[in-house]
Amino acid sequence: MTYIMSLFLLGLVLGLVAVASNPSPYFAALGLVVVAGMGCGVLVSYGGPFLSLVLFLIYLGGILVVFAYSAALAAEPYPETWGSRPVAGYMAIYVAGVVLISILLLTLFVVLELTRGLGRGTLRAV
Repeated sequence: MTYIMSLFLLGLVLGLVAVASNPSPYFAALGLVVVAGMGCGVLVSYGGPFLSLVLFLIYLGGILVVFAYSAALAAEPYPETWGSRPVAGYMAIYVAGVVLISILLLTLFVVLELTRGLGRGTLRAV
């Protein structure tokens, strides 16, 4: 179960990176669908299957409307894909930023555990 939850969360982060780094509305809408699916998978893992299904259906309806408007307004004959150089550069920058922030948070947790002790650290039982 932990591995499945980790895969859902990893897919959620990678989908957000795909949405943030892609200039083409076609592939950004696909990234939003991936993010919605992974987020609903996280909700199912925490015990909310009906809420997850309702949220997924409502969110996909909204994505359909946004995708129709963006496809009508930004019709490009050759949209940039995830494999093109500028988009790959943006993705590398976003992934590096996410890794840097996670390393800094881990360092913060370790320093607070070491300075405050086990009873008053950041990872104590509430």
